Amino acid sequence: MRFAFEDDQLELAGAVRDLLAREVPASRVREAWDSDDGRLHDVWAKLADMGVLGLMVPEAHGGLGFSEEELVLTLTECGRVGLPDPVLSSAMVVAPLLSEVIAQDAPPDGAVELATTWLERLPGGATAVPAFPAAKTVAFANSADVIVGYADGELHVIDPTSVRLSPERSVDGARKLSRVAWQTHPDTLLAEGEAARAMIRHAWNRAALGTAAQLLGLGETMIDMTVAYVSERKQFGVPVGSFQAVKHHLADARLQLSFATPMVHRAAHSMANGDPDAHRHV
Repeated sequence: MRFAFEDDQLELAGAVRDLLAREVPASRVREAWDSDDGRLHDVWAKLADMGVLGLMVPEAHGGLGFSEEELVLTLTECGRVGLPDPVLSSAMVVAPLLSEVIAQDAPPDGAVELATTWLERLPGGATAVPAFPAAKTVAFANSADVIVGYADGELHVIDPTSVRLSPERSVDGARKLSRVAWQTHPDTLLAEGEAARAMIRHAWNRAALGTAAQLLGLGETMIDMTVAYVSERKQFGVPVGSFQAVKHHLADARLQLSFATPMVHRAAHSMANGDPDAHRHV
């Protein structure tokens, strides 16, 4: 089977690349490090206007109804500029998670209404982040409108203003981390038992896939920056990049990235089409 992205998928990725290249130079990323939440809210609003934040929200709920295939291309562009905003968490993890809550066979009382309320807010720019049981901290919890958390076999909606957030130091200045202390309540229950566990497995796979996509873009930028530097920096009167050891290291990095890219795209295709082996591809 030959897989290739459709023209409209590539056009969307190109539009996102143009926007981010214009709005998110390295200087703006550094500025975000010193802000309270580490984010670029004006860029977030423009991504919402483009429909990026609702890519995986069904059309019936105000989104575009696309899949992981479109979003991995978008997240690659986010990684390319080091965008300090939770596009991955909100658009690729929580949005489809809420859709699964709505579609479950036997939802808890009020779960569908609660999930629908938040799902329909995401395309317009509401920020949602997940709290996975394996993670000790939650990124962007201090600026989220809602947190979807899993504990003791239950999936819940968490109001960030009603829980205790304890800031944690991060090596990434634009990635604000917090420990979240929260209590379950029947009124916030979205799913439980095996249904909730399955949703978390799917969310975890999407998170891994989206992270890999971001790293593709970041890797390309790092290689391009290094090539530019070694082409200008001189030693013994010649560019450092002319030395064989430097050239080989850069060629190896580019080769590894070129092998990683189709693997990420394959995983996105598998998840988008319900491949039973999607978890292996991720």
